[in-house]
Amino acid sequence: MQERPEPTFAPGLSARVELTVTDADTAQAVGSGDVPVLGTPRVLALAEAATVAATATVMPAGMTTVGLRVELDHRAPTPVGRTVRAQARLATVDGRRLLFEVRVTDGEDTVADGRVERVLVDRQRFVERASRGA
Repeated sequence: MQERPEPTFAPGLSARVELTVTDADTAQAVGSGDVPVLGTPRVLALAEAATVAATATVMPAGMTTVGLRVELDHRAPTPVGRTVRAQARLATVDGRRLLFEVRVTDGEDTVADGRVERVLVDRQRFVERASRGA
């Protein structure tokens, strides 16, 4: 089996995604609390979406990244109806490991910040392995 060459991702790659908070995004709805504000799992999902978007345009065919580790400080509540923006910037590349710095904002206010580490994998092999339960 021929090994696929590993792509080169350069620190500085970045992307921004946004979300207008709905009732479905609240802590009450996602089961992470009992308050009607943006739930931490949705904040994390938005931050991860920004990391995926940051590498999307340079991702080689057949490859993808998967989440490995997350450090996230959820600092401020966001009510339904507000729009939050997640910015991810690739800070460090260590072989197949990609470390992103992430920040989620509501206007000028920081809602959350932290780091997301992802690892580059062969998509098909990863899915096959997951299907086998390995």
